[in-house]
Amino acid sequence: MEPLGAEAKEPGVRDETVLVTGGSGFVGVHCILRLLEDGYRVRTTVRSAGREDDVRAMLARGGAPADADVTFAVADLTSDDGWPEAVAGCQYVLHVASPFPLGVPKDEDELIVPARDGALRVLRAAREAGVRRVVLTSSFAAVGYGHEPRSTPFTEDDWTDATADVGAYTRSKTLAERAAWDFVAAGGPELATVNPVGVYGPVLAPDYSTSVELVSRLMTGKVPGLPPLSYSVVDVRDVADLHVRAMTDPAAAGERFLAVAGEPMSTADMASVLRERLGERAKRVPTRRVPAFLVRVASIFDPTLKLVVPELNKAKRVSNAKAREVLGWEPRSREDAIVATAESLIDLGLV
Repeated sequence: MEPLGAEAKEPGVRDETVLVTGGSGFVGVHCILRLLEDGYRVRTTVRSAGREDDVRAMLARGGAPADADVTFAVADLTSDDGWPEAVAGCQYVLHVASPFPLGVPKDEDELIVPARDGALRVLRAAREAGVRRVVLTSSFAAVGYGHEPRSTPFTEDDWTDATADVGAYTRSKTLAERAAWDFVAAGGPELATVNPVGVYGPVLAPDYSTSVELVSRLMTGKVPGLPPLSYSVVDVRDVADLHVRAMTDPAAAGERFLAVAGEPMSTADMASVLRERLGERAKRVPTRRVPAFLVRVASIFDPTLKLVVPELNKAKRVSNAKAREVLGWEPRSREDAIVATAESLIDLGLV
């Protein structure tokens, strides 16, 4: 794609191009939708050209017009190939792509290397292309782990202790964000990070995020009961909104922003909201509570449960004050995010 010229633009169309990495992902595709709504040109990376049709189908389901100004570049986090071409002519980059597995990898480098090295590849290419600002999708995983139990909310001043036994995914997000800040400190584009908690909201394809799996399991009754787990929640549309605010607001440069809708929700809270708001459509949602020791036993046979065992009977509070006060961000309610997730799964025929 040629660099943007100075020709006259249609009303509502911005003379700026934004690269969104990982456009086939849950957060990535919603970032594209928000940018298109705001009139930006969008380029997005996919790991293979064959994913273009998948992304376009998701965009159409999300309400984008058939002629939406989206172009594609093939690039992978594990290789330098394609990144210079991907960022060429872009004023901003939203680096969303990062691996997030359902289970525990055999080798933690399967997550750490692409997350850390991929972020550095994108930043390096952005610097060389003269990009104004990169917004990195980090995670609450880089904020709230490896700490002693606490009742006070976590803020952007907190960092996960990557030397603690926090798991491969948490370590990968922490090391990737640390590496990104170190990179720009030595000279690079402006950087801001968005650190979401569990991301829920409208699912646009059967290949959905790990967070959404919880709602899917509740709706299908695939969990025998409600374990003593609590999660902080944010709607994917609000995560996309925060990315765009962090991309354009001068006050966001050099800052981290936690994306969270409010106080944590227990699995029992989620189940109650689903049953109350969806009625008969939520008839399979369990009502029985399951004690922690049974979850630990079940994790021996179900690898996906191993990720949640350390969080049993814990509720981490997270502050969104900075995003609200600095960027004017106003997220949807936790309940609306959970219900929107379930409704989209129903619409897609997945539950």
